Amino acid sequence: MAYFHQRGSRNPIAEINVVPFIDVMLVLLVIFMITAPLLTQGVKIDLPNTESKALPPDQKEPLIVTVDGAGNFYLNIANKPNQPITPRVLSNLVTSQLAASTAVGEQRPVLVRGDKSANYGKVVEAMVLLQQAGAKSVGLITQPTPHEQPVG
Repeated sequence: MAYFHQRGSRNPIAEINVVPFIDVMLVLLVIFMITAPLLTQGVKIDLPNTESKALPPDQKEPLIVTVDGAGNFYLNIANKPNQPITPRVLSNLVTSQLAASTAVGEQRPVLVRGDKSANYGKVVEAMVLLQQAGAKSVGLITQPTPHEQPVG
């Protein structure tokens, strides 16, 4: 607290020092600017365009297997979802996740995201691995068709 001596009075003047607050805010800003690009997860693929319905928002998070153009498999619940995994690891992870959700009494949705340049055999292989792991049904993720804009 600061005391000012003005003609015999010792009244405290309350001042807030904002310099530490500004320092902390700038540090947080830098941290968020660095970590924000790292938080975007997923593998960059080019989905085929089709007309389809969106999933209901109240469903549990689906298991999503991604097949990129090179035929590599990725799983959204893996420890490192941006790194390819082997078919055996994929099968083991999906089996354990589906067993856990079935024990709770829920059926977790299982989806496949296949790049449109991916080998069709690799997409089918992913679907077969998922069914062998215990998935009752496997859906495909597509990109919505862009609607044509009327001219005029």
